[in-house]
Amino acid sequence: MGSEDLLQRKAAALKYQHGTDPVPRLVAKGGGHIADKIIALAKEHGVPIHEDKNLIEILSTLDLYEQIPPKLYKAVAEILAFIYKMSGKV
Repeated sequence: MGSEDLLQRKAAALKYQHGTDPVPRLVAKGGGHIADKIIALAKEHGVPIHEDKNLIEILSTLDLYEQIPPKLYKAVAEILAFIYKMSGKV
């Protein structure tokens, strides 16, 4: 993997607990080695991973712990539905 690939790779983590959080919040973001760490921690803790290059570009512009903006509700809702379905919570 070249250094260009390393710099382009990005990851973000959202936190949302139904009934507690009004909307999801961005709790981690980063590129390169930080993205690798976010992904590794998610895998280690059984957190589902969803790849969406367009969404990560938008999420990377948010501040940490910022609630996702209304323009992202539909995209994030689709991801949450996918995760709930995978985990058998639906």
